[in-house]
Amino acid sequence: MYAVIQSGGKQYKVAEGDVVRVEKLEAEAGESIHIPEVVAIGEGSVLTFGSPLVQGASVHADVVAHERTDKVLVFKKRRRQNSRRKKGHRQHVTVLKITGIKAA
Repeated sequence: MYAVIQSGGKQYKVAEGDVVRVEKLEAEAGESIHIPEVVAIGEGSVLTFGSPLVQGASVHADVVAHERTDKVLVFKKRRRQNSRRKKGHRQHVTVLKITGIKAA
């Protein structure tokens, strides 16, 4: 069984036992969380879509850690003006281990 969940404006396809990196969540490492935003649930060749969410479906996960992604460099240059800007950005993410999927 797998599910498509929505977190942080993005969608992730998850199955039980998967480890996923999502946008930062307000939960401590070691906590169990409940994700009610399930867009679709699939079992074998049967796929159930919600409009917009599947009623009564949820995903349970454990928070493993809070990390940061690799650095993304942003470089801006204006030619012939001796104007350069270099910035770096590391996004905060939460690592989740999916422990269970509950269908409606």
